[in-house]
Amino acid sequence: MTTATPAPARVAEGHIDPAAAFVPVQTRSERPWSFEPADFGAPTGREVNWKHTPVARLQQLFVDEAGPHDVIGVDVTAPAVVEQRRLRVGEAPRGEVFRPEDLPSAIAWAQEESAPLISIPAGVELDEPVIIRLTGTGGLAHAHVVIEAQANARGVVVIRHEGTAVHAQNVEIIAREGSALTVISLQRWDDDAVHAGAHQARVDRDATLTHAVVSLGGGVVRINPSVELAGDGAHGKLYGLSFADADQHLESQVYLHHKGRHTVGDVLYKGALQGAGARSVWIGDVLIGPDATGTDSYEANRNLVLTDGARADSIPNLEIQTGDIVGAGHASATGRFDDEQLFYLQARGISEDEARRLVVLGFLTEIVQKLGIPALEDELTAAIEAELAQEVDA
Repeated sequence: MTTATPAPARVAEGHIDPAAAFVPVQTRSERPWSFEPADFGAPTGREVNWKHTPVARLQQLFVDEAGPHDVIGVDVTAPAVVEQRRLRVGEAPRGEVFRPEDLPSAIAWAQEESAPLISIPAGVELDEPVIIRLTGTGGLAHAHVVIEAQANARGVVVIRHEGTAVHAQNVEIIAREGSALTVISLQRWDDDAVHAGAHQARVDRDATLTHAVVSLGGGVVRINPSVELAGDGAHGKLYGLSFADADQHLESQVYLHHKGRHTVGDVLYKGALQGAGARSVWIGDVLIGPDATGTDSYEANRNLVLTDGARADSIPNLEIQTGDIVGAGHASATGRFDDEQLFYLQARGISEDEARRLVVLGFLTEIVQKLGIPALEDELTAAIEAELAQEVDA
């Protein structure tokens, strides 16, 4: 059975060790972990990793108890060559990468007795995506999913979330040597759904992982990807797209750890917000480790606020522990419409509403096109159009 060093006592009481002075966890790389839910205290909203989250709306996910069965229906469509089986705790590759870093992920680990594995065999290139469709019917549900691309495999896995649930979900991703894996998490929940997801991935030598978080539905959606570029020559492409409406909270805390030599990281998250109480949170942490020589890394977050009453928080962080790199940088921008763009379009006879629609669509389409799946691109473009139509009709 996989074991772990228990998280320090400072986690259990909001990062405070009763025997010592207050010691906040300042960087993403310092965050402790444990497989035992009891090693974590219930978040209060004062912790560094929870202070931007509406913890009152996630209270059900802080209780270590099983929900009723069949809360979420699961339908998997995959080519016959894809290996599918269940993994108990301690059965490889479950736990090879994943380390719970907060209470919901530790509870999900413990509650999922038999985790589904989706594994693309070595040397196989899939000619169609694996689709995991999760449909919530209401209530509390926990899950731990393992996705693996074996050596030199190629494939795409799309995880779709629909319906409603209060859902804590772990996704463990392993891209082995020479593989090219794309994992897309698509949230099209109903308005009352709550989803806390922890995605953790390791990318081995000369492998590439494209990871995307697309959040268009749900009351509170908090999906935090953590990617370790472990092998020399590993590539990580982390993309995100969100569209928050009134009273909707969409959040991602992204961590990219350059560990191997000559690794390349590209992080780009974009979001649009409209309506009173619409909120998005993006925190991006990049760590270039002491052995990650020759690294080339860049992270950016850009948000477009469409109406009064909406708010976007954007916090990029970059930590570099070696001077021998190709380049590293980060950027963040949040603003309203570009008046010059609107003027340019209106000067050519386009109405103001249509001009605004074109600007927003063009802003978000960059992420849609990076996914590289034509059918999904069409769906997401239509979904963005529908979101914009709601704003125009308001």
